[in-house]
Amino acid sequence: MAEYLQPGVIRKLDEVVVNRIAAGEIIQRPANALKELLENSLDAQSTHIQVQVKAGGLKLLQIQDNGTGIRREDLAIVCERFTTSKLTRFEDLSQIATFGFRGEALASISHVAHLSIQTKTAKEKCGYKATYADGKLQGQPKPCAGNQGTIICIEDLFYNMPQRRQALRSPAEEFQRLSEVLARYAVHNPRVGFTLRKQGDAQPALRTPVASSRSENIRIIYGAAISKELLEFSHRDEVYKFEAECLITQVNYSAKKCQMLLFINQRLVESTALRTSVDSIYATYLPRGHHPFVYMSLTLPPQNLDVNVHPTKHEVHFLYQEEIVDSIKQQVEARLLGSNATRTFYKQLRLPGAPDLDETQLADKTQRIYPKEMVRTDSTEQKLDKFLAPLVKSDSGVSSSSSQEASRLPEESFRVTAAKKSREVRLSSVLDMRKRVERQCSVQLRSTLKNLVYVGCVDERRALFQHETRLYMCNTRSFSEELFYQRMIYEFQNCSEITICPPLPLKELLILSLESRAAGWTPEDEDKAELADGAADILLKKAPIMREYFGLRISEDGMLESLPSLLHQHRPCVAHLPVYLLRLATEVDWEQETRCFETFCRETARFYAQLDWREGATAVFSRWTMEHVLFPAFKKYLLPPRIKDQIYELTNLPTLYKVFERC
Repeated sequence: MAEYLQPGVIRKLDEVVVNRIAAGEIIQRPANALKELLENSLDAQSTHIQVQVKAGGLKLLQIQDNGTGIRREDLAIVCERFTTSKLTRFEDLSQIATFGFRGEALASISHVAHLSIQTKTAKEKCGYKATYADGKLQGQPKPCAGNQGTIICIEDLFYNMPQRRQALRSPAEEFQRLSEVLARYAVHNPRVGFTLRKQGDAQPALRTPVASSRSENIRIIYGAAISKELLEFSHRDEVYKFEAECLITQVNYSAKKCQMLLFINQRLVESTALRTSVDSIYATYLPRGHHPFVYMSLTLPPQNLDVNVHPTKHEVHFLYQEEIVDSIKQQVEARLLGSNATRTFYKQLRLPGAPDLDETQLADKTQRIYPKEMVRTDSTEQKLDKFLAPLVKSDSGVSSSSSQEASRLPEESFRVTAAKKSREVRLSSVLDMRKRVERQCSVQLRSTLKNLVYVGCVDERRALFQHETRLYMCNTRSFSEELFYQRMIYEFQNCSEITICPPLPLKELLILSLESRAAGWTPEDEDKAELADGAADILLKKAPIMREYFGLRISEDGMLESLPSLLHQHRPCVAHLPVYLLRLATEVDWEQETRCFETFCRETARFYAQLDWREGATAVFSRWTMEHVLFPAFKKYLLPPRIKDQIYELTNLPTLYKVFERC
């Protein structure tokens, strides 16, 4: 007992680990890197900034400017942490007027990407190019031809952080985030020309001219529908010492997404209080769920502003925040009241000669729906489980009949999900497996599953669900096996991992599996220890394949470290884990590629589809998993083959009405 009370040993982390942790806080995605480098270019007094992107900034993110450049003497330390030309003492923070001040942007990028810098100052006869890794200069800067300014090239972002890379969105969504960042800086800095281009594209995705205006750049980037409704005003408050320059849309314009561009002392930031305050004003004029377009630039005394409160600098703290927000709110409200006379209304005109429609004619156009044809579904209603078992909570604290607390899976097709993966699958065998699944999919059954409403669990293999006016019973084990099989082939090479802590000894698990009835071991077979050794040797030999393609990790010393994670909130039943490992060694065809992937995915799907239905809290949690994990996944992912023997229509509403009408 005493050994469990011993304190852990405190160790100093390696410098590389420290720097990568810090880099992960500052550079969270390509858009963060672009924001940092755009601010560096603006600090360098650039008048034209060009950005080139490949694969959403993950493969390539290049920023070129015509600013002052970097001195050759500074190239040796430019990527070291806390090296900056904008700050010398801590007291300087109170008067900081530039974007960057910590000297962490380039250092952070060099720890998570391959970074190269090409630069030339006005006084130097030629430019210099240098490459960096982990904050250190690689070799000496090489002379090269070039124009005045700096070209920063970031390649293979997060190449050494696979978890971060997998967590990112698709390249298209990351490119959209890059566009939003560049658009905001282009609006705020109209005297600087900005260009954003995808590598290989002839035309830029975004371009603003040099020496433009904010309203013109808004028209170029966000469209004429916004620019023609802009209301410009400025405000100066002598009490709280701030100035505000605003471009807001009049009440004629509204959109479902709120667009608010907020700059405080030239710095792009977020302010929940200010956004909420402005939205509350527009709520009086706009339809419910609609929002305006707002650009605001606030200028405060530097000593009233604390910019060093967040790693990515997207938040700031300043004095008199509530008073300043209230003052801006009053100014916006006053401007909108003055612009209310310009509101535009539309009405439908009757064509000449068309007859007048009275109210009875309008009412007759509404088709009558009989009670027997009404689809009655409400996710807040009681489930079947309410009448079969008392309310019991599992170890995780989740109620067996609580449908409101379940996390909703976003509506997203399997193809979109597969396209978001960071590693593209090019193996023809896997692509053929995917095509076969899509070819065999039943469109009618897919439509049924997509719009199902869960009713209740019958037993460990069957459950009820409703679709429109029909009640169905399905074999959840068969559906689950097909779901997990498809998840395996669509998550191929991109599987997340369930870490097993502490790792489990592979050989002991295999011996445990041979002692179960499912293994089918008889005394005529070999000794259990020898069979376990043989199976362990096979799995150790094939461990690199399982780790690379499926996220199943077995260490060199025979310890099971992780399993693939196929669904959010789903964990396979550990009671079936030993038999699963034994079947991987004996039932998977490891010699032929297509058969190997097919049999491995099928065995894994069979293992993941088994829930723990033993009496007690585990059975309650299995019912919760079926309702809140498996059935939402059926709706979102499953491409059901033509399996008519696994789903049955029990009854429908018109039939029930016929029965009860006789009573």
